[in-house]
Amino acid sequence: MAKIDLSIKKARLKNAVERAREKNIIIPTYEEQIHPEKIPAKIKNELKSIGLWDINPRNLFRITWKNEPVESGGGFGKTNYVELPSSLTGVDARIVALVGRWFPTGAHKVGAAYSCLVPRLVTGQFDPTVEKAVWPSTGNYCRGGAFDSALLGCKSVAILPEGMSRERFEWLEHIADEVIATPGTESNVKEIFDKCWELRKSGDALMIFNQFDEMGNYLWHYHVTGKAMEEVFNMIKNKNTRFTGMCSNTGSGGTIACGDYLKLLHPHMKIVASEALQCPTLLNNGFGAHRIEGIGDKHVPWVHNVRNTDFITAIDDNACVHLLRLFNEPEGRKYLIDKGVPEEMVNNLDLMGISGVANLLSAIKFAKYNELTSNDVVMTLFTDSLDLYSTRLEEYRQDFGELTREDAAYVFGRYLMGENTHDMLELTYESRKRIHNLKYYTWIEQQGRTSEELNDQWYDPNYWTEIADQVGDIDKLIIAFNEQVGLL
Repeated sequence: MAKIDLSIKKARLKNAVERAREKNIIIPTYEEQIHPEKIPAKIKNELKSIGLWDINPRNLFRITWKNEPVESGGGFGKTNYVELPSSLTGVDARIVALVGRWFPTGAHKVGAAYSCLVPRLVTGQFDPTVEKAVWPSTGNYCRGGAFDSALLGCKSVAILPEGMSRERFEWLEHIADEVIATPGTESNVKEIFDKCWELRKSGDALMIFNQFDEMGNYLWHYHVTGKAMEEVFNMIKNKNTRFTGMCSNTGSGGTIACGDYLKLLHPHMKIVASEALQCPTLLNNGFGAHRIEGIGDKHVPWVHNVRNTDFITAIDDNACVHLLRLFNEPEGRKYLIDKGVPEEMVNNLDLMGISGVANLLSAIKFAKYNELTSNDVVMTLFTDSLDLYSTRLEEYRQDFGELTREDAAYVFGRYLMGENTHDMLELTYESRKRIHNLKYYTWIEQQGRTSEELNDQWYDPNYWTEIADQVGDIDKLIIAFNEQVGLL
């Protein structure tokens, strides 16, 4: 079934309404996340005294790209973004990145998790009075799910690999009702799926929200992220500007859905899917382990519309690790300023987490391959920031020593200015189909999907648009739910 199930379970819906009334919960619509200026004044006033990460149900209204960039009490404005100068990127193309730091939890995954849970909640399919919400992830998604669950009056179980950054575990221990660490690190997604099957068979009252196959993930990024990118493009464009590409790590396959929306508006733009060179699943049917946290791999996500993808780039995790140091250690920043990177930009490089560095390198590869000019805009995302990797930075110092000026010069030359067009592929019909077919081994053989739906994803022109078109129906259900709760 392609479309998100919106059938109503009346008895369970009654329980959800009562829980929301008891916990003072009002749920925002997608329209309010896209256009937060439409949020009721009453709620905006309440937010003036609430911190960005506070466990307060009003922070549901901060699930938007448009939060004022402050830690507490902020309102709403334009989409948060940065444009990277050529002195940093080494290319003439304008590389522009949405900034995820100013979401609650410091990462945009809080939106994808919201979009998986809320349709089940407002239809009564998920009963928060008896069920736990289970969030399998390689990091930020389970953090977002645990946060959303706490705001929505639900108990939560977070699942993530034991090798993820310590910041994730320390925060989750205070937010989630249960944290399960599975074997391995970033690439060990199957072990997460195996744990989900174990929980299903346990008989416990729970519902698993798997970002890799939940179409709510696709829906949120299609509309909320896609429209945020379009707004930014319209702000920065001139009469000669082209929207040429959008680059995103594949991860769960959700974020890249914004490209489907943008292609409707800019049919000639290209969608670029990025992965780790050390685990080149899309590029070379490969496998392995890597250090780019947040882009779990060794499979093709069910929610990734592969037929609409134009390029694959594979990014060396060594480049990401060393550039994270260059961007954030004192000698690295001094060197960048000396090389002509504006100081204001250098002081904001902590807006990039390690997956953001990978997205930046993917955009540079794409720009070089296509010989782009200053008339071309390439959009990407900094899904989280250095805030979630400070312990990793300390580990790298211990592994490699303090970053010296000589180190900074080497990293700048090799990994930034020296980024090249190796390890990337411009997709043909045949190569797209090859990648799409890889879904079979994870989703049909292991996870119970059907080959009929797999074929529909490829051959049915309405498969993906029908999902995107459900946003209005879900908003109506959210409005009806809020009316029953009666707090507005």
